[in-house]
Amino acid sequence: MAKYWLLGLLLIGNSLFAAAPRVITLSPYLTELAFAAGITPVAVSAYSDFPAQAQQLEQVANWQGINVERILQLKPDVVLAWRGGNPQRQIDQLQRLGIKVEWIDPQTIDQMIDALAALKSWSPQPQQAAAAAQALRQQEDELRQQYQQRTPIPLFLQFGQQPLFTASRNTLQNEVITLCGGKNIFADSRVSWPQVSREQVLARHPQAIVIGGDRAQAANIVKFWQPQLAVPVIAINDDWLSRPGPRILLAAKQLCADLHPAKNSTKKD
Repeated sequence: MAKYWLLGLLLIGNSLFAAAPRVITLSPYLTELAFAAGITPVAVSAYSDFPAQAQQLEQVANWQGINVERILQLKPDVVLAWRGGNPQRQIDQLQRLGIKVEWIDPQTIDQMIDALAALKSWSPQPQQAAAAAQALRQQEDELRQQYQQRTPIPLFLQFGQQPLFTASRNTLQNEVITLCGGKNIFADSRVSWPQVSREQVLARHPQAIVIGGDRAQAANIVKFWQPQLAVPVIAINDDWLSRPGPRILLAAKQLCADLHPAKNSTKKD
């Protein structure tokens, strides 16, 4: 009996002290997803600045490419990659050299949450990945129930000024707008990130403009459109709005609140 008891203790001890999977992330949003899932990567990409702990980690990728040699030295169990920003040639090279690569490219909020839940396979705390995914899905459902039955408000999602860019229907940013009861005035564009003219925007009569940035940038946007267009400019933290990670729900919450201030103030009262 004592022998079996000792064997059980050894098995428990081995499971407790087993090495956590070695994960490398090649995009800031992948770094955010990893941490949300309870994973501390062994290396990350440039601009991985959230959470703060990520800023202390080694960087093995930037806009110029991937440090293949260093990644091999780090012996990762998996590399999380981004099709929109990581060079296919270098990713193929990693795979030929025996490195497991998982592509994570969420195009919708649900896909982002599913990706977070799936990361439990590489997390030393799989229950954290599941709980984080469940919490995000609940937040999404609450926003949908609260705002989607309202009359859609025409919005212009603005990126830059000269030239002007926006997002079409097939983007995560458009889904945030729709979730909050907005109507993207360029949702019908045939490309995901169309360049548009000042005249095209004015012709579609948006009732608000949404930007990634701060109040100072919002003030500049107000001046840019005067006097032809005088509408509210809603500034949302750029990282929240542009990265397809967990903080996209923070962008949605802020947009919903700013787009429907009367409803929210009534609710608080």
